[in-house]
Parts: sequence; structure tokens; C-alpha cells
Amino acid sequence: MKSIPELPLRILTHNIRYATSSPFKGERPWEDRRQLLLNELLYNTRNQDSFICLQEVLHNQLIDILSGLNNNEGKPNSQDQWEYIGVGRDDGREAGEYSPIFYRPATWKLQHWETVWLSETPDVPSKSWDASSIRIVTIGAFTHHVSHQTILAMNTHLDDQGSRSRFEAAHIILNKIHEYRSGKFGDVISGVFLAGDFNSEETQEAYSVLMGPESELVDSGKMVSVAEHYGNQITWTGFGYEDEPASRIDYILLGPKGRSWKVEGYAVLANKFDDGVYCSDHRAVVADVALID
Repeated sequence: MKSIPELPLRILTHNIRYATSSPFKGERPWEDRRQLLLNELLYNTRNQDSFICLQEVLHNQLIDILSGLNNNEGKPNSQDQWEYIGVGRDDGREAGEYSPIFYRPATWKLQHWETVWLSETPDVPSKSWDASSIRIVTIGAFTHHVSHQTILAMNTHLDDQGSRSRFEAAHIILNKIHEYRSGKFGDVISGVFLAGDFNSEETQEAYSVLMGPESELVDSGKMVSVAEHYGNQITWTGFGYEDEPASRIDYILLGPKGRSWKVEGYAVLANKFDDGVYCSDHRAVVADVALID
């Protein structure tokens, strides 16, 4: 029987900070941050089979990012073109924050996608429990054109205030993974990843559920020795003037546990350089992985 070769790819997740009209102290407006974020995304996905998962993206930011990724000046190759899945969380169309997944159609065939609201009414824009905002998870099933392996990709941003909301949302996400892996895509899904801003440290509710005994997920950052991590450990920094302590709340999780994935590299990138401008109050997380099943 012919073996399937490894499928290497890069997963990048970044909460880009929505384009607020009332910036915090130390925060620059989106117009000043936009190119810095585009440079990060373009540099870290160039010549890579990649997925980009972003959070807090307003519609105007989505258009800016898609346009910037697809700037074809001097690059006629259609292999570089990006598309996205996702909707605004407030109305299921363009209102409110997106949690989009960007991908290259030349590399990945989109089989199916949906947005699920992390509430007691997951099919419609809504919030439940103690959530301060409407929260969603974006889900897509993608098949690699060359290897024909299929990945279930998920991107989320959990509530920053509601502990129970995060707890319940984590269970909804696990149930969706089970639904896909036991449904019509179950025979073809080779691997699953969940990326995003969980607003949960490792000792807190969402991370504990997603890493718990009922979960098939593992933390990509734990699959590489800390001594081999590149960059930082902290993923939320603020803009330098917040009272809250910096923390690790952004993750890339992989499943199913015990097989399918090999993690070859893990990094938390800088969000400020010599110019002193924070591109976001979060740092990007990057995992270089290989699908081996």
C-alpha cells in the first residue's frame, strides 16, 4: 500500500485589535498599524502552505487585509491569491468582528464552511450565559489539492469577561469537532486544528476544557521543547499602559490526540519593533506542523 507523504504547513493566528475610534494610551489607529500587520502576514506565509487565522477583524480591516495579501504588483502568479471564510459576528454578514480563516484556493479546496455562535442558539447571532459580547467559531473543511488530505480548520475568539461563557463555548467547540469527525467528513478528515484567542490562561476554564480528558486536542506549544521555542512566551501584551498582567491566552491546538500531527516549530512573534509602534495588543502565534496521517 502506497504511503501518504507528510504534508507540511504553517498555521498563524493573531488577534489584530479591532479598528477602534477611541484608541487606548499607547495604541495607534488602524491606519498606522495596517501595513505592519500585512508585512507580518506576508513575510510569515511566503512560500508556505499556510492558514491565517485572525480575530477582532472589522469589515474594513478584512477588506484591507485581503487586498494587501493579494497585491499582485510584480507578482502575476495566481498561486499567491488568498480568499477567506467568515462573517461578522453581530448579524452573520458584515457587522461586528470577524474571526476569518484565510487560505489559498490554489493549494486548498474548500469543501464546506460555517460559522457557529457560541451560545445556547448556535445557528443565529446571539450570546448566552455571562458573555459580554457575541462570540463565534469559524469552521472550514479543506482538502489539499496535491496530497488530497483534508483538514478541519477552526478559528475562535472567546469572551473576555464571562467565565461560564468560555467554559460553555469550549464544550460547544469540542462537540463540533466530534460532529464533524463522526459525520459525513469523518472518513476523510486527517487532522484538526483550533486557533485563536481563548481569553483563558492555562489554569483557566476554556484551556482546561480544551485540554481535558474528553478532548482530542493538544497544545502545539507543548509539543516542542520550550528550549526550542522561537521568540516570546507571552501572547497578550496590551499597549504598554494596561493594569492587567501580560499573559498567554492565544493558542494553536491540534488533533486528534496521539496521531496525525508532528510539530516542527513553534513561535510567538514580536508585536513591536524599532519604530515603537505596537501592531496589535496581541502577538502572533505560529506553528510549523506536518500532517503525517
